[in-house]
Amino acid sequence: MVADGLKTVGSSFGHKETIDRFEARLKSEGMRLFARIDHAAGAAEAGLELRPTDVLVFGAAKAGTLLMQASQALAIDLPLKVLVWQDESGATLVSYNEPTWIARRHGLEPAGVPVVGAMTAALERLVRGATLAS
Repeated sequence: MVADGLKTVGSSFGHKETIDRFEARLKSEGMRLFARIDHAAGAAEAGLELRPTDVLVFGAAKAGTLLMQASQALAIDLPLKVLVWQDESGATLVSYNEPTWIARRHGLEPAGVPVVGAMTAALERLVRGATLAS
């Protein structure tokens, strides 16, 4: 899967364990999980099949607000999200929009908005913690 601004990382763990690890990392970083959307469950309710596909919506107002102050329309892309999904071979993957891409999408130069770098580092830490064996 190649899409502008989208980063995808393979997980060393299964779907559920990857989600559990991500949620634990969020908590340890002091971030809030706003929602978990289980698309496979929604598909099942509609009588359709979909491999495990969950979106986790999360963030911290302190960082997000700084970005929205720079460009209020950026709120359409916040809070941040990760997609934890299983591909056709059964591998678990984690995909997310890169914060630098989000900033540029809204006309901001990431280097001019220091919180973008901090947000990128935090997101990469969260994903690494959820997908890699210690």
